[in-house]
Amino acid sequence: MNPGKLDRAYWIDTLRRIADPVLVHLAKRELKLKMPIETNGEDRERYAGLEALGRLLCGLAPWLESGSDEGEEGRYRREYAELARDAIDAGTDPSSPDYMNFTYGGQPIVDASFLAHAILRAPTELWDKLDERVKANVIAALKATRTRKPVYSNWLLFSAMIETFLYRVGEDWDQMRVDYAIRSHENWYMGDGVYGDGPDYHADYYNSFVIQPMLVDILDAVHTLDPEWAAVRERALLRAIRYASQLERLIAPDGTYPPLGRSLAYRFGAFQHLAQMALQHRMEATVEPAQVRCALTAVIRRTIEAPNTFDAEGWLTVGFCGHQPDIGEPYVSTGSLYLCAAVFLPLGLPESDPFWQGEAAWTQVKAWSGRDFPMDKVLKLPFSK
Repeated sequence: MNPGKLDRAYWIDTLRRIADPVLVHLAKRELKLKMPIETNGEDRERYAGLEALGRLLCGLAPWLESGSDEGEEGRYRREYAELARDAIDAGTDPSSPDYMNFTYGGQPIVDASFLAHAILRAPTELWDKLDERVKANVIAALKATRTRKPVYSNWLLFSAMIETFLYRVGEDWDQMRVDYAIRSHENWYMGDGVYGDGPDYHADYYNSFVIQPMLVDILDAVHTLDPEWAAVRERALLRAIRYASQLERLIAPDGTYPPLGRSLAYRFGAFQHLAQMALQHRMEATVEPAQVRCALTAVIRRTIEAPNTFDAEGWLTVGFCGHQPDIGEPYVSTGSLYLCAAVFLPLGLPESDPFWQGEAAWTQVKAWSGRDFPMDKVLKLPFSK
């Protein structure tokens, strides 16, 4: 049997295992009642519901939108699409016991943007098929976050993503928030495919957690509206391709990767950008689609199969490899952890796509086994600002 088919089945089973507690309880409107709040911070229960919903759907969306309609996978996909729509309804209906916080504190702007990003990634399943009542609630909830002030960092993209969503669904939108985020990140470009998180460089995975995936998708959505945005998009895509190659080279032969920087409890969400570039067929020509799949599968297995990654009720626990509560920053809680779902974006590719065909060694496997591999010198990309 094609090893890619086996990997796809494993990915779907793993994603379902991650998604079930969040979506099933939200569909029953009992998430607040059932979800534990593991955290080193305070008041995180105010934010955990929207964190779990937005981050989970952000990763689930391409599979819901473009996954197979055939056989067992098709049945699962239809089931989870329905659960996702029920979850959106539960989280944005003011009369729901699981109505989420869109206006208190700074955090809502973050996870409302992940929800907006999810809908952009699955406009048919997560928008067109919603009742008009639910659409109105979603719009009202996302507009309510405009009272929140973003931090002068990657947070500018959260405001921009929400406004981009509003543009795409035909609502009034604030072009200034989008333009400010785009211009700021142009100024924060550090070279060699990497942006600063704000004016300073940070050695962490935020270029993959947030910056590059959101910037690419925002620019894809709005670049035709402004010649300057179109010019930025050309540069941003080259940088995005370069950074995806760097991420691929971080994956060791055993599926481990460096525990660098903050938010390590988001686990393999650290590879969202690599997953997105694979989904969009935007990898360097020297990087085979199958080698990305094999590398990401190794990461998923090495991470998800660590003991105590899930609690007895199936919820994710705080940790990088298993349960390691001390690595959770004060802003991390159970809801935050569901950003890990972003690694599954390539499930939006059909089973016939080269991504799911055959086996291929990734860069570190080739390097440490003495095999030849391409030099890290492919793109004509400036290594400085």
